[in-house]
Amino acid sequence: MAVVIAALLPVFILIVLGIVLKRSLMQLDTQWHGLERLTYFVLFPMLLIQTLVRADLSKVPVAGVGGALLLSALAMSLLCLALRPALSRLGIDGPAFTSIFQGATRWQTFVGLSVAANLFGDVGLALASVAMVAIIPLVNVLSVVVLARYAAPEKQSAGTIVMTVIRNPLIWACAIGLAVNLMHLPLPKIWHDVADALSRSSLAIGLLVTGAGLHLQGLLRPSPGAAIGVVFKLVLMPALAMGLGVWFGLSGNSLAIVAICSAVPTSSSAYVLARQMGGDAPLLAQIITLQTIFAAVTMPVAIALAA
Repeated sequence: MAVVIAALLPVFILIVLGIVLKRSLMQLDTQWHGLERLTYFVLFPMLLIQTLVRADLSKVPVAGVGGALLLSALAMSLLCLALRPALSRLGIDGPAFTSIFQGATRWQTFVGLSVAANLFGDVGLALASVAMVAIIPLVNVLSVVVLARYAAPEKQSAGTIVMTVIRNPLIWACAIGLAVNLMHLPLPKIWHDVADALSRSSLAIGLLVTGAGLHLQGLLRPSPGAAIGVVFKLVLMPALAMGLGVWFGLSGNSLAIVAICSAVPTSSSAYVLARQMGGDAPLLAQIITLQTIFAAVTMPVAIALAA
């Protein structure tokens, strides 16, 4: 447990530093929007490509890790949809439901990759990247479809939904990195020098942006929807994923990576998507903030149980 907490501590310190910087040195939203776009479209995709290019996928249980996380995300999505009528009777409308859905199924990649790298080095980073390949396309497609069905003020066409998914740079980064790895394409040294420099900065900046994007208002009176989002993501999702991991025969570090990727808070990019497609963005901001705070307690427990 002490080792796990030591690996998590730098991650949450950077998130807290982002909160402090947003309220002191960099108070303008435009400053953080610029950093967010730089990280999302350049730095983070480069980290994914470079990690997957260098990963020795023959030595990691790709099918087990990817399968456990893929099926757990799918199971959580189906559970949320099955509970839609019950949530409606509790007064949770369509836009609020989409925020609960995103809060329960999506994951904060900056936190997941940082913790995996701190605990298990390059092998952990490679396994976590494999997890991203499994999770990111599925949860992005499902999130867009659910928002289009329950929240969008105007009905979204199938073509619009497909284009929203296709434009996701993280999906392209995963595809490029895997293609280069599997085809054993040689890359020049200058590529690796530039890619390594960009990759090294991606996680730190991403965690600062995550902290700056947290909304601390209203935390003393969380809504029922926010409480549901926290329990689903931080308790139920790790239990599902680790149970499936054991079923796939995973143990030790591989099962711990499954725990890390399933126990992280929801992605802050979900808030942007909610704003764009008519979701309940204030509720999702509350869910993300609460999850980030409580994850400092729940993540060490989940990882320790797995390891």
